[in-house]
Amino acid sequence: MSANLPYRIAVLCYLFDEQGRVLLLHRAKPPNLDLYSPIGGKLEQHTGESPTACAIREIHEEADIDVAAEDLHLAGIVSERSYEGQGHWLIFCYEVTRPVRVARTHLSEGRLEWHPLDRVMDLSIPQTDREIIWPAFLEHRGGFFMVHIDCSGDRLAWRYEQTLRGDRRRG
Repeated sequence: MSANLPYRIAVLCYLFDEQGRVLLLHRAKPPNLDLYSPIGGKLEQHTGESPTACAIREIHEEADIDVAAEDLHLAGIVSERSYEGQGHWLIFCYEVTRPVRVARTHLSEGRLEWHPLDRVMDLSIPQTDREIIWPAFLEHRGGFFMVHIDCSGDRLAWRYEQTLRGDRRRG
């Protein structure tokens, strides 16, 4: 029963280089084993960590890049009900607003790779990313979106709860 599942809070971080390519992690561990996803991770709730502090920490831990809160734009919030039947998620999606460079590519979670925006849909990415999150991020880039996804049925059911189109179109 999905009502008794734990709720988790996480961040996804979209980073781009000077060519406009997006940085994705080819995951070597669950969740999303062998799939591509943006840098991200769980919020450290026991410390009272904020979503922005979590994004800063995850970007540093996974890509060895230092960013400040001023370098981040809260692009969206995603709530997922019963993701893979394992739990509910509240995901804060951030975009780093300046181009970055990555020195290391291998880490314990997988391999970091740059990908052109028009090739992301050719990659193995999670279904929620393919159908909803990635298109919502691109459509609202520079603005904001909030989407609720119900993963409990045979097919994803979703709805926007807030949208604000951005004035920046990149890539």
